[in-house]
Amino acid sequence: MQEYKDTEHEEGRMSCDVAVIGAGHAGIEAALAAARMGMDTVLFTMSLDAIANMPCNPSIGGTAKGHLVYEIDALGGEMGYAADQVTLQSRTLNLGKGAAVHSKRIQADRMAYHNLMKHTLETQPGLRLVQAEAVEIIEEEKGGERQVTGLVTRLGERWNCRAVILATGTYLEGKVFVGDVSYPSGPDGFLPAGGMTDGGLSASLASLGIRLMRFKTGTPARIRRATIDLDVLEEQPGEAEIIPYSARTAPDAFENFRQIPCHIVYTNQETHRIIQENIHRSAMYSGKIHGTGPRYCPSIEDKIVRFADKERHQLFVEPLGRDTEEMYLQGFSTSLPTDVQQRMVHSLQGFEKAQIMRYAYAIEYDCADPTQLNATLEFKAHPGLYGAGQFNGTSGYEEAAAQGLVAGINAALKLTGREPLILPRSSSYIGTLIDDLVIKGTNEPYRMMTSRSEFRLLLRQDNADLRLTPIGYACGLISQERYEAFLQKKQAEEQEEIRLDSTYLSPETVNPFLTARGLDPVASGVSLGSLLRRPQLTYEELAELDKDRPALPRAVRRTVETDVKYAGYIKREQAEVERQRKLESKHLPGDIEYTAIKGLRIEAAQKLEKIRPDTVGQAARISGVSPADISVLLLYLGLK
Repeated sequence: MQEYKDTEHEEGRMSCDVAVIGAGHAGIEAALAAARMGMDTVLFTMSLDAIANMPCNPSIGGTAKGHLVYEIDALGGEMGYAADQVTLQSRTLNLGKGAAVHSKRIQADRMAYHNLMKHTLETQPGLRLVQAEAVEIIEEEKGGERQVTGLVTRLGERWNCRAVILATGTYLEGKVFVGDVSYPSGPDGFLPAGGMTDGGLSASLASLGIRLMRFKTGTPARIRRATIDLDVLEEQPGEAEIIPYSARTAPDAFENFRQIPCHIVYTNQETHRIIQENIHRSAMYSGKIHGTGPRYCPSIEDKIVRFADKERHQLFVEPLGRDTEEMYLQGFSTSLPTDVQQRMVHSLQGFEKAQIMRYAYAIEYDCADPTQLNATLEFKAHPGLYGAGQFNGTSGYEEAAAQGLVAGINAALKLTGREPLILPRSSSYIGTLIDDLVIKGTNEPYRMMTSRSEFRLLLRQDNADLRLTPIGYACGLISQERYEAFLQKKQAEEQEEIRLDSTYLSPETVNPFLTARGLDPVASGVSLGSLLRRPQLTYEELAELDKDRPALPRAVRRTVETDVKYAGYIKREQAEVERQRKLESKHLPGDIEYTAIKGLRIEAAQKLEKIRPDTVGQAARISGVSPADISVLLLYLGLK
């Protein structure tokens, strides 16, 4: 490791409470949360011009990811509010399915998002921005244990701090691949962290005993708008009524809002032929790339190989902003050489004369095995050191921001002597995400999906505030004014659900309405709630029978309808939550020797020794630990 200058400047300028490394989506949320909770915070970034960059795609949200954005906002994070300010188009996905999987996704103005987030950081009290590369983490003996006490930058400065949050994204030893060309780089041509020089943060972390992994991701080419014949493509407009991500956004913010359309295009036999004939030139298939890529966001050449029977693949043509000609080609990620990329793009309908402004590339980077972390996102063996975002093995802006928020909150809570924030799986997709990472780990970039949660009806977009705003308020991230508005909204929902179940209508009133829709009539009085539980009827349709209903905001109506319509299923999930809560309340001693427990299978003992879960509930979710092993564990602890 390099020499550093142990020079603490006047007035503590070279010291802080919390240091955050990386100003991507994870680092931003971590730094803002820590600063807003009263911590003197410094956010280090390789480049101020890369703050809140969107190197992968110009969108926020999507299936399950939209849930995360609502939850981030409910806890007091920034992503949802910023996304609302830079929206180009909004759509809710999966509307043909149940309410549990409805997911909002917006097209974002990429540069506007960067500028807004950068200014938010610059004007946040208690937060300093520093353009510098962190190359070493300092640990020292304090209070009988080793703990983080500072970091060193590439310029040789030492910063003393009480907590460090690693949010390095894809920069850590980043390496870009385009065909047979590869070179050290961060995303979008920014410098990597390490890679260009000897020594760096990866080496420092490895010297501390932290297990690192090598993952990869990629991005498509960017196309000049004027060279695409959009008229021959299928247009994809935005939705008619936009519900904001953030409770901070004004209710009328999207009235008379001009949305920018997206377009749809498809690969064809010629596209597939070009890829198949050049597959050996792909960095992924030539053996140059050693990192593991994302299963659920594969490159186009990977799709052609894995789904050889498909005649075409859908691609989305999306704008990067109102004031740029760049268009993003979602679904066309590749690491093929530039000459092949040109031919691939020109094979698409409407792209015959398209000009590529930025070539597609794949990028490898270092990240940490997340099973080394507690549910607070603090490293078990390194007090004061936290991980967040792609550094923890995830993919996606939303997953990163969610982890950054939790890491920032927990760093601040620990430094002020308060109880940590541990979100159970039943509380949120954020809780599910973190639990999956720290208990199960991941051998590929982890992506949040609704299928990962066993409590989907409880963890909807529309009720994120009910689940998490009280927690954000307790942490100090939700203002008093906003909290009171939340309580009023909650009361309105509760009162409306009671009114629906207590308002009865006679058969004479109801049956003409039902028969006109081909539905079975009723023989006796029926409540509005019972009618709403019929799959064929909606809250809006019942307005014809419900003349005296109160005027309620769309967000309130949406939650009421779902709660009433799915009441039976929700009750069943709540019962399962209570059953699991009992296992989560059974804590495991930190010094337990699993290999010494008779009756515990060898595989289970080894997994338990590696993960060292905090509760029996966590132990039960470890791959390789069976129900029989849990019974043995409970008997050993005298808990059964």
